Amino acid sequence: MKLTGIELVTVALPLVAPFRTSFGTETEREALLLRVVTDEGEGWGECVAMAEPLYSSEYVEGCVDVLKRFLVPALTDVGDLSADQVGRVLAPVKGHRMAKAALEMAVLDAELRAAGTSFGTALGAARETVPCGVSVGIMDSIGELLDAVDRYVAEGYVRVKLKIEPGWDVAPVRAVRERYPDIPLQVDANTAYRRQDARHLARLDPFDLLLIEQPLDEEDIVGHAQLARVMSTPICLDESIVSARAAADAIALGACSIVNIKPGRVGGYLESRRIHDVCMAHDIPVWCGGMLETGLGRAANVALAALPGFTLPGDTSASDRYYRTDLTEPFRMDDGHLAVPTGPGLGVTPLPDVLAEVTVRSEWVTW
Repeated sequence: MKLTGIELVTVALPLVAPFRTSFGTETEREALLLRVVTDEGEGWGECVAMAEPLYSSEYVEGCVDVLKRFLVPALTDVGDLSADQVGRVLAPVKGHRMAKAALEMAVLDAELRAAGTSFGTALGAARETVPCGVSVGIMDSIGELLDAVDRYVAEGYVRVKLKIEPGWDVAPVRAVRERYPDIPLQVDANTAYRRQDARHLARLDPFDLLLIEQPLDEEDIVGHAQLARVMSTPICLDESIVSARAAADAIALGACSIVNIKPGRVGGYLESRRIHDVCMAHDIPVWCGGMLETGLGRAANVALAALPGFTLPGDTSASDRYYRTDLTEPFRMDDGHLAVPTGPGLGVTPLPDVLAEVTVRSEWVTW
């Protein structure tokens, strides 16, 4: 393909309820979308960076800048562009994985639409549906938390993930486990703890959790390996896993026995597949994390989560978990599962009226 145009679209979608984690509270999702136009058609990408550099060093305005000044110009010099070239062409630019992932996603979508091939087929999906887990944010009270979990269980979610932080961990986990003794339950700390908290975190062991996700700083791989020797709850890494190499190193060091794969965090869906393959080779289960994606990112995540190594339910929630009106036709659960899109490329596109309503800025990158 030959690139003929790239549009950067910033949208703002209000969340159905505030979503609080250890690094902040979101009431609105500001997201950067990319529309890639080629001589063979167009494709869409979604950047998962937040408005502020709290989850990672990347943020929406920074992604806009690096895309305009460095990443897009690098691709325009490629005469016959394909998605599997994107990572190599952009490699000289250090970091900026979320921006790179969005660009690769849009190119891959355009390529697959032109070929009439779905994301799932291209990535190697082994299932037609994927089980849905739900991520429950930090609440003001345990009563409010239990009400939220009650609602999600009633809606059919097959796994519950609780966000935790110091001061909000043992008591809320105990309360949910006592109410739901059999539901698959896991917790996510988003790097909120330190090595000296190991004995405290071990107090979560009696609650039969699927895993504890990223308890320590993303750079503290050794600390996670040490924690794994103290806790019986499996350690899952999220922010620490930025590539297939990082996954292989963490596994070799005993820092994790489960991996959360977020395509934006690792630089794209092709690197996500490589991480999946590394983990499968080491008998490490993987699951697909979420970053409050719109229907565009959700479609790609559902396709990824259908690969054979994704043996745990991910954060591939239905659209109405976060948005009253999604950018695309909404994803709806059926018996706790979402269907893998079968149309060409992502299988979904933004609804024009909705996109126009939520767009706060749009610009074409020129070259």
